Amino acid sequence: MKDFLRVLRFAKPYWIYAVFNIVFNILTVLFSLVSITMIIPFLGLLFGTQEKVYQAPPLGFSTTSIKENFYLQITQIIESRGQIDALLFICGLVLVMFLFRNLFRYLALFFLTPIRNGVVRDMRDALHKKVLNLPLGYYTEKRKGDIIARMTTDLVEIEWSIMSSLEMIFKDPLNIIIFLASLVFISPELTVFVIVLFPIAGFLIAHIGKSLKKSSEEGQSKMGEILSNIEENIGGLRIIKSFRAEQIIQKQFEKNSDSYRATMTKLLRKKDLSSPMSEFLSTVVLVCVMWFGGQLVLGVENSLSPEAFIGYIAIFSQIIPPAKSFTTAFYYIQKGSASSKRVMDILDTENNIKDPVIAKGKTFTKQLTFKNVSFKYDTQAVLKDISFDIQKGQTIALVGESGSGKSTIADLLARFYDIEKGQILIDDINIKDFKLSDLRGLMGIVSQESILFNDSVFNNITLGNENANMDEVIAAAKAANAHEFILEMNEGYNSNVGEGGGKLSGGQKQRLSIARAIYKNPPILILDEATSALDTQSEKLVQDALSQLMKNRTSIVIAHRLSTIQNADHILVLKDGEIVEQGTNQELIKKEGVYKRLKDYQNLS
Repeated sequence: MKDFLRVLRFAKPYWIYAVFNIVFNILTVLFSLVSITMIIPFLGLLFGTQEKVYQAPPLGFSTTSIKENFYLQITQIIESRGQIDALLFICGLVLVMFLFRNLFRYLALFFLTPIRNGVVRDMRDALHKKVLNLPLGYYTEKRKGDIIARMTTDLVEIEWSIMSSLEMIFKDPLNIIIFLASLVFISPELTVFVIVLFPIAGFLIAHIGKSLKKSSEEGQSKMGEILSNIEENIGGLRIIKSFRAEQIIQKQFEKNSDSYRATMTKLLRKKDLSSPMSEFLSTVVLVCVMWFGGQLVLGVENSLSPEAFIGYIAIFSQIIPPAKSFTTAFYYIQKGSASSKRVMDILDTENNIKDPVIAKGKTFTKQLTFKNVSFKYDTQAVLKDISFDIQKGQTIALVGESGSGKSTIADLLARFYDIEKGQILIDDINIKDFKLSDLRGLMGIVSQESILFNDSVFNNITLGNENANMDEVIAAAKAANAHEFILEMNEGYNSNVGEGGGKLSGGQKQRLSIARAIYKNPPILILDEATSALDTQSEKLVQDALSQLMKNRTSIVIAHRLSTIQNADHILVLKDGEIVEQGTNQELIKKEGVYKRLKDYQNLS
């Protein structure tokens, strides 16, 4: 129930709708109760046992006063117009009561709908915001498909299991309480007997509900695995086909799918047990009431009249549906609680990369400093005691074999990860003393993998800028050698690039990524093998544009092709997370060390 209560906290902004819902639910129950209690005077008239009242009792809101005044009206109609008209009066009153009952029931649902949809929307928005703000390290430990499952299937489960139960939660307890109070008024002795029976049924229901939650958790987890498989298989379709691995991949998927089927079959069988079980328990209670109540009617003391007992049974029968649906709601809540727990796991994840309480830095005017920086992923050391300075306006290149730690340096500078040892300083201020938005606002990043969104060319270039200027966008595209191919697209800068830039070639995608960085016009530029996807002609044009862009700008270039960084002011050569050489291109060639061997190898290639 803890997870369920946490979901309900999202309903706080909608409290006014909840108030209206409760008010109209109370009115629904009251009008339903009045319409059902009409059976007692109705039977009294038929059997000739109707209690007659000739003197008006004092007006009040007590049940006795209301009952006496109503019986006075019945008596006056019988005396003046006869029993047939009295029956007609009761039937008309029942019709009016049911009309208002259903009107108020609709109004209760009318005000419940914004709560249900609003809570799910707010949870979805909060989850997406959390996913955007969590550090990259979180996603190295989690499967993307499982996170997608929590944002989709788990939220759908919450909507249909928990939120659809809100009507039962708000309405059914009111139904039970008000009907139970009326039963106490008719026969306190019989009602005490009824109350004793309820906990026994409740114990059996709770036992099944607990088992249902456990199976639901397992089912949602397996759905996360399936979505992860789908995401990986679609992303790796080219490799799967080229290695003729379709049958093996299909068998793996079918294994996961069959495991999910078995879990859900077990879950649904338990859920399907809830309705017949609650109905049987309700029938057991009803039979016990008939047996005990019949004794009160037939007993020596005759403490309950036949018409009152029939009215009691009629009202008690109205408790059974809400009790049954309340039981169903309990099962749904247990089923949905597994999904809410998975959602809350993400919302509760602590983001260890936070803004400082008081920001000390905002600009970059002098130099960048890495001071004795060490970093590791889990237990694997990636950087070991790295130290270097970059003066404002300098271009520094990072070279080395794959896995040497080049890209990690760029990630640490942008605080995608936090270092474990050492300091990274901008103008002698620790980057942890910058607001994240200010720190990342200083940087433009072009990664080896071109990341584009399913949107227009214009919006991809101006990402993060809501007040974009077309002239500046065109200038950035021209500088990145992208303007010509953009104009050749159907709608120019308004053309959609497709999911992940699927409508563009690899070189075109990379040039748009470069245009995005140029448009941002940041003081610090990070190029992570930015020209690796370009053909020779495009690479030269983009290199010329980047050379102009990097003038008077601090640039960190992570290079695979050493020919692209010959003009760098300083080159750092990394191996196994350590700086093994540094200097200019000519200085490093003269050393005839690691850099020279890498360059010779590329020349041979």
